[in-house]
Amino acid sequence: MRRLVIAALSTLILLCIPLSPPQGRGLHSIRWTPFTINLLRAGSPDATSLRPGAPPVQSPASTRGAALSAQESISLEPGKPIERELSGGQSHFYKIAMTSGQYLRITVSQQGIDALVALFTPDGNKVGEVDSDQATVGSEMMSAVAEAAGAYKIEVRSTEKTAKTGRYEIKVEELREATAEDNYRVVAESVFRDARRLQNGTLEARRKSIEKYHEALELFRQAGDRDDEATTLNNIGRVYQSLGEMKKAIEKYDEALPIRRSIGDRNGEAVTLNNIGSVYQSAGEMQKALEKHNEALQLRRAIGDKRGEAVTLHNIGRVYNSLGDGQKALEKFNEALRIRRAVSDRSGEAHTLHNIGQAYVSLGDMQKALENYREALRIRQEIGERDGEASSLLGIARVEQARGNTPQARQAIEQAVGIIESLRAGLHVQDLRTSYFASRREYYESYIDILMKMHRKNPSAGADATAFAVSERARARFLLELLTESRADIRQGVDGSLLERERSLQQLLNAKAAAQFALLNRKHTPEQAEAAAKEIASIIAEYEGLEAQIRASSPKYAALTQSQPLSLSEIQQQALDPETLLLEYSLGEDASYLFAVSHTSITSHQLPKRAEIEAVARSVYELLTAPQPGPGEAEAKRQSRIEEARANYWPQAATLSRMLLGPVSSQLGKKRLVIVADGALQYIPFAALPAPSPGNDEGQDSGAEPQPLIVEHEIVSLPSASTLATLRRETAGRKPAEKSLAVLADPVFMDDDTRVRRNVSKAPAKEKTRPADSDEIDIASRQMARSGQETGVIGAEGGFGRLLSTRREATAILALVPERERMQALDFEASRTTALRPELGEYRILHFATHGMLNSIHPELSGIVLSLVDEEGKPQDGFLRLQDIYNLKLPVELVVLSACRTGLGKEIKGEGLIGLARGFMYAGAPRIVASLWKVDDRATSELMKRFYQGLLGPEALRPAGALRQAQLSIWKQKQWRAPYYWAAFVLQGEWK
Repeated sequence: MRRLVIAALSTLILLCIPLSPPQGRGLHSIRWTPFTINLLRAGSPDATSLRPGAPPVQSPASTRGAALSAQESISLEPGKPIERELSGGQSHFYKIAMTSGQYLRITVSQQGIDALVALFTPDGNKVGEVDSDQATVGSEMMSAVAEAAGAYKIEVRSTEKTAKTGRYEIKVEELREATAEDNYRVVAESVFRDARRLQNGTLEARRKSIEKYHEALELFRQAGDRDDEATTLNNIGRVYQSLGEMKKAIEKYDEALPIRRSIGDRNGEAVTLNNIGSVYQSAGEMQKALEKHNEALQLRRAIGDKRGEAVTLHNIGRVYNSLGDGQKALEKFNEALRIRRAVSDRSGEAHTLHNIGQAYVSLGDMQKALENYREALRIRQEIGERDGEASSLLGIARVEQARGNTPQARQAIEQAVGIIESLRAGLHVQDLRTSYFASRREYYESYIDILMKMHRKNPSAGADATAFAVSERARARFLLELLTESRADIRQGVDGSLLERERSLQQLLNAKAAAQFALLNRKHTPEQAEAAAKEIASIIAEYEGLEAQIRASSPKYAALTQSQPLSLSEIQQQALDPETLLLEYSLGEDASYLFAVSHTSITSHQLPKRAEIEAVARSVYELLTAPQPGPGEAEAKRQSRIEEARANYWPQAATLSRMLLGPVSSQLGKKRLVIVADGALQYIPFAALPAPSPGNDEGQDSGAEPQPLIVEHEIVSLPSASTLATLRRETAGRKPAEKSLAVLADPVFMDDDTRVRRNVSKAPAKEKTRPADSDEIDIASRQMARSGQETGVIGAEGGFGRLLSTRREATAILALVPERERMQALDFEASRTTALRPELGEYRILHFATHGMLNSIHPELSGIVLSLVDEEGKPQDGFLRLQDIYNLKLPVELVVLSACRTGLGKEIKGEGLIGLARGFMYAGAPRIVASLWKVDDRATSELMKRFYQGLLGPEALRPAGALRQAQLSIWKQKQWRAPYYWAAFVLQGEWK
């Protein structure tokens, strides 16, 4: 079988429970040599000193409310804290004298203003900056060991130009001679700071943050810093909790708790107890959650931590809400609210008011719910919490909808979606834009639901057309931007120093990766291997940050991130024709919707809620793929399972067909059906569903096999209708390639392949030398092995088996094309080197027949497996990674991925399935034929032969028509009649 195995998809859990904030201090990144920190140059002369513990000193009135220039620095002295006001866009500067080898620790306590703290050395260069929480309360802390004597400068700056005036206190906590432990501590704090920066990023960034936290943890232990050891363990628990790995989260919290108790850190103990309670709440163990929160509450009251007390009361209220006890929830929320008002915690006050609104919704008191949502909204608007503002507007929209006030509901949800769109556009890191957008999909679902309710009240007002446009806004935005970006050089007009740094980092990353694998190929310690891996991870993180800077400074990039999906009329004019019907699905928690769009009309239909549809869809997929052998499964058991699946498939598929297609059965005719699926429907080949029939589930004749939809319809898949229009726009006017077909098939995977033995060099073994690029080959080999292990491809079988049918497939396909118009790359020529050649862009069709790997744990390790050894059996890089595909320039008309599950990818709400097919679209191909499951080798070979006969033979069918004809002919063969053998391959993209 051709294999592309998907590893289990990690689940991103977005917690609504307000945990105690991540602990620790914002600490700057500092480069270091053993026991010495290189403070990168900065500062101005002249400094005095502060003594720890002295009462705050108010700054002179003349300096309040005005930003100071670099020359107007106030001198800091240990023992003399300074409290000042700071307004939006302002900066204050301070000086402190240090001698070589001194240790400095400074704290900036924020009171109603979010402050960024930066440190400069005497020569004027920035060491680093701290803004850990981006919050208006809490502390920022900076720590360093001076290598040179002089006056160091500290800047305290407002992070928001429009922020209201607040106060802060700056204090020198310590200034003394550094110890060896201090050096460990400073480095640990720097690593801790890096981890915190990654903690709130993408899924991959959060996993990297765990590695960084563990690095910091060991350094804190070497420094003998038990307090920060516990803090780090707590934060590791927080990251695991955000990843949905609750068992690991509890383990880390349980490690932190006894440390905090042993050092008498009652506040830290309360924080950890609170977080343990939140884990139990997420896991549905409400009684345990209450126990832990109540323990935390007693501690916080005992030590007088009013803010912490409010957080815990708020969480207890959330638990009671989850239990359905609205009255007790209100009691706790109101207790928390009184405290938050007393301590002037405006953000917390708004959060609690919002949850009071939710409690009143659960009690059915919509008027009081609305009042609290509006109060929360007012505060969030005043303090500039844009994401919270959107959340409260969503709450208002839902309440107004429940009250029947759909115009007011629509106004609120439109404001909320506008904020979401604005915040998303401000994120310059692509993965962050995607993950943020995915986490806010509920806004679009509510928007569609409100519009569809308006449509039912007044069908002639066109609200369903607006709902369809919202559905388009909610999907494939990342892909739309990628497709546009791929045709635009976003680096034009970018600062040359950024581009030079980009090139340097690429070279450094390659060199470090080569050095890493050279290390792993010789005797080494686990510590050496870990250090090399961490160094590479650090470079990757820096590289990702630099890419974000390049995008942020690109004159062209702003337009790309603002690329808008098309309206209904634009889609009808630019994407559809009289023979085509677009079926776009939007699955929702309470109701789902189907939009049927022709080139002149739109109809809309309410469907069952998401859970009902996806349950049936998953069952259909399992029945479809039943012939796939299970690991270690006995053949008799497999055959029994297959027979049972065949008996159950058509009745279950008929149920799904009636759900999805029944409402539009009269519109289908014999039209081409363009499917924009959602959720689990993206795994379903609509071609294998029976044509919808009226009646209940028993209406189907159980003794007769239904006629699949493909008998009368071409089926095309799209991530969004706007994607097709973009593909057409980007490929308009492209000159067709002069040559017809390039085929890469039947690669050589193992050095014991008979083709290697037949071609092996006669030279003595001792004359063989290690290739010059052996390090790079090792890197590729290990990456592929890692991906193979994560996806299950490499395990018991120990490698990739030869796919003999792909050779027959290639021979049959190539015979349809004159020799001068084709390229044949078989055996050793079916290599990564061949795949990367620019000449591939000279062919209209590019065909891969080999193994594929779709890795949902690490999508960057997805790819196509080509020849892994050369003619002499020497290893070579044969892994065409997803990154390689994105970097190709392929102005081809069609890419066919004749492998397994090549049409799937990492599922992200609103983006569909991100994978190999999307990569080839980015590279320039408007059409992709790819698979949805592990396909049968022989059946696939025959299917592909018939597909190309229709495509390249006398009929000269278009790809969609040729695929349909091939699938129908396979369906008519008795041994391959089951949809498993013919329905896996789908056409994505352009059908013309």
